[in-house]
Amino acid sequence: MSEGTGIALDFETSGYAADSACAVGMARLEEGRVADRFYALIRPPSSFIRFTDVHGLTWPMLRDAPTFAQLWPRLAAFMQGAAWFVAHNASFDRRVLIACCRAAGIAELRLPFYCTLKGSRRSLPLPSHRLSSVCAHFQIPLQHHHAGSDAEACAEIYLRLRALGVTPAQMKA
Repeated sequence: MSEGTGIALDFETSGYAADSACAVGMARLEEGRVADRFYALIRPPSSFIRFTDVHGLTWPMLRDAPTFAQLWPRLAAFMQGAAWFVAHNASFDRRVLIACCRAAGIAELRLPFYCTLKGSRRSLPLPSHRLSSVCAHFQIPLQHHHAGSDAEACAEIYLRLRALGVTPAQMKA
């Protein structure tokens, strides 16, 4: 399973706008294992935090966090050398990444995205393919809606799906 370095990515958002990221989690996949982890809060563009009931983040927790643009050098350093991204429901995380980069004036990353939601639907006969359900199936620990935990869980799901024979092409987002 040598497909180069990948980044499992998860965002939490403060509102419906795609550029409203308020937390990011990443897990770096190298040589078939999670090699490193990254988590940070992000100061969203608005002080109105709509989804506190989902992720538990509030404006007092986020107001002193770096903006996406300020955080970018650390994100870019963590992603250095990556050949692809993977996310559970990749269309959401890709949309957030693109919107945040665009809002910050950062060139869009042109790496392929793979989706563990798509891969799990293809290969696991579960009544639900939500991240929490797939984690329960594989007995992967999860603190759901914590971006760091979600990203690491996605990385582990990706590795389990690959071990079951699901190819990156079958998870292409």
